[in-house]
Amino acid sequence: MFVPTEEMAGADWRAINAATAVLAAVGITLAMAFSRPWGNKLPAWLVALPVWVGTGLLVPMLLLAPVLGPAAMSKDKEAGAPDFWIYEQILVMISLVGAGIGLPLALLGYARARWPEALGGPLDCGEPHGSSRALQAIIAKLLAVGCVLLGVVKIYWAAGGTLGIDPDRLDGRDVWWHLLTLSTGVWALAGAWGLVVLTTCRGSRRFLPPMGAAWISSGMLFAYSVYNLLTLTDMQQPAPEEPIVAATTRELGAVLGVLMGIVILMVLHDRRRAMSVDGPAPAPAPDGPAAVRVDADRAGADPHGTGTPTAGEFGPEAGSTRGSRPHDSSVG
Repeated sequence: MFVPTEEMAGADWRAINAATAVLAAVGITLAMAFSRPWGNKLPAWLVALPVWVGTGLLVPMLLLAPVLGPAAMSKDKEAGAPDFWIYEQILVMISLVGAGIGLPLALLGYARARWPEALGGPLDCGEPHGSSRALQAIIAKLLAVGCVLLGVVKIYWAAGGTLGIDPDRLDGRDVWWHLLTLSTGVWALAGAWGLVVLTTCRGSRRFLPPMGAAWISSGMLFAYSVYNLLTLTDMQQPAPEEPIVAATTRELGAVLGVLMGIVILMVLHDRRRAMSVDGPAPAPAPDGPAAVRVDADRAGADPHGTGTPTAGEFGPEAGSTRGSRPHDSSVG
């Protein structure tokens, strides 16, 4: 019933719809968790993991929805689908836009209450004892190189470049492919910026902009790499890239996304410790004469080296005439 074509009535089409229903159920559960008291008792990973993947899928799609919606309708029309199912794409895009706006906003309120260090405050909150900031910066810069390479390749393809594209599949580069490829390239570059800023504490005054860029970028690179695995099945048309090139960019995106997520967790861990009672690491002790004066003051010694004892060094009477009889020069 209400099946547009015989091809879309197959097992693949049913599997896609079943997966869509599962994702919708996950979204509804997350919305309830964000708005109900029991949501604060859930393990952090049980909330963060689906939200990480969900925002990576939905936020980039949200920005492309005004163009992808009409493109999807045109694609269905070319496939010979009935008009009823062509306009079903409008409902799909409305749901994507609603989830793409509502889920991140609900997450902001939930995270602000449960993990305030993940959103607000300045970029640099100090460095706690045992911080791994130096290691984070090294890993982030290596990942940034990979993100820049991936981003440049994707933008090159989106602009019409054919290096690495299968000559027999040039016609497979439709509007969807161009826009999603461009989106992947732009978000890869944004993630490189965000990750480097987070780990070096330079490039932004506030914490939220680089955090948001790195979070969405890492989730997007992972989620869309997994989604592109469908091109290896009959559920979607084959990718226009050469098989080895498509596999390389797909796997690189997934690895970069996961490693970026790990670095983000390391940053949040150190940030939470720095904002806790533990506080940042104390400043190093001064060297040279200043250190000598500080030590002398703490020991109660004369900081000028005159040899005169200070009050309290040998008791309350030391270095003071208070309490003693004054000298009378007239007494012989």
